[in-house]
Amino acid sequence: MRIRARLSQIALILGVALATHAATGDATIPTRLSNESAECIKCHKETDRGIYEQWGDSRHFRAHVGCYECHRAAKDDTDAFEHFGTFVATIVSPKDCGQCHETEVEQFDASHHSKGARILGSLDNRLAEVVEGNNAFVTEGFPHGVSAAAVSGCWQCHGSVVKVLEDGRLDPATWPNTGIGRINPDGSEGSCSACHARHTFSAEQARHPDNCGKCHMGPDHPQKEIYYESKHGIAFLAHKDKLGMDGAKWIVGEDYFLAPTCATCHMSATKDQPVTHDVGMRISWNNRPAISIRPEQSDAKMALPGKDVPWQKRRDNMKNVCLNCHNNQWVDNFYEQYDGLLDLYHKKFAEPGKELMALAKPLLRPAEFSNKLDFIWFELWHHEGRRARMGASMMGPDYTHWHGTYEVARNFYTEMVPELEDLVRESRHSNDPAKVKAADALEAKLREVLDSRDHRWYDDNLDPAEAERREKAAQEFRERYNK
Repeated sequence: MRIRARLSQIALILGVALATHAATGDATIPTRLSNESAECIKCHKETDRGIYEQWGDSRHFRAHVGCYECHRAAKDDTDAFEHFGTFVATIVSPKDCGQCHETEVEQFDASHHSKGARILGSLDNRLAEVVEGNNAFVTEGFPHGVSAAAVSGCWQCHGSVVKVLEDGRLDPATWPNTGIGRINPDGSEGSCSACHARHTFSAEQARHPDNCGKCHMGPDHPQKEIYYESKHGIAFLAHKDKLGMDGAKWIVGEDYFLAPTCATCHMSATKDQPVTHDVGMRISWNNRPAISIRPEQSDAKMALPGKDVPWQKRRDNMKNVCLNCHNNQWVDNFYEQYDGLLDLYHKKFAEPGKELMALAKPLLRPAEFSNKLDFIWFELWHHEGRRARMGASMMGPDYTHWHGTYEVARNFYTEMVPELEDLVRESRHSNDPAKVKAADALEAKLREVLDSRDHRWYDDNLDPAEAERREKAAQEFRERYNK
């Protein structure tokens, strides 16, 4: 198994050169640049010097892969245009990259990354399209207008549906765009340049944590900030010049061991695993929803091949990364801590919160986000709840606690509960018997939640035995350390 994995690594290292002319049936390493690319360079060396220099510093240059090999197009391609007698396309899609990088594109296509643009029909996009935005950004492709907040916000990370206008230009609302799940004119999903920035396509840059930070940051998914808070991120900043991140072969535990990056854990090679471009294959929880689910469940919803890969296998994949620096007890205990935090969040806040919101719905204004309660609940799970779960998954204690569970609890007790109580009181005066009945059901559920063991402290009704135990433990601590 290990021998096969190592051979796979060697194949990946040589893959660019060996597969350069795969589309034309020539599997040998080309000895010179194609005539078409040489013609391109005559002009672009002068008009686009920066791009020319980036390409000259790339492995593509050393493998004689030039402009034409990536940008060539058939005359009938949707986004093709004639350029000095040759048909080319502006966008280089995963389908184009897959002519040489077949394995990588297949893995990427099976990942959630490639489906990022499907958020365009989600609750998040409704916020940007309707609540935050308007239809004032009018383009030829959007004659009725589109929200500038969505175009410059959501779509730049998740990807746009690129629209080709009648004259072959790309609609300005949808291009430029390097969103990870961009839907391209050729029907492919994704953007390789979201991570492998053109035209150098530097492996070192793709392996750097900041590369992921374009999208994985902020109030609802602060993975970049969590990473830099963690011991992993601290070690990276201390030792980043010693990690050999520009190496063709980059195997954790063999080529470097002082610190991991995002790529190390989620994508890069170990002594037993090859590189993968499906970042979900080492993740054992999907923390995106209000209540975390196993990744194979979310893969099944999107009809991805990962539906057949159980979370236990994925966790073993990640443990295989961890064990290059940590022992079995350390790794196993970490996962118990992580699962324990999710269990706390689910049982104490997410599950009762979801039930309470369902019961409150008949009493609210029907338009989503037209009620204060909509925002309270959305931020509780989408921002604060995610931060707590992601903080625990990446060992960021401040994000787990102060930006996570603390804010979940504060807003549950000081925002959500009072808002629900006000809603019950107001609805009791309704002339609609259905609303009065719904108010009674909501109040009963709220009372059940607040009387439960997790929440009874709120009414100063903590179990006497537990209160006594806590006071005794606090007293013992003071006597031992307050000297």
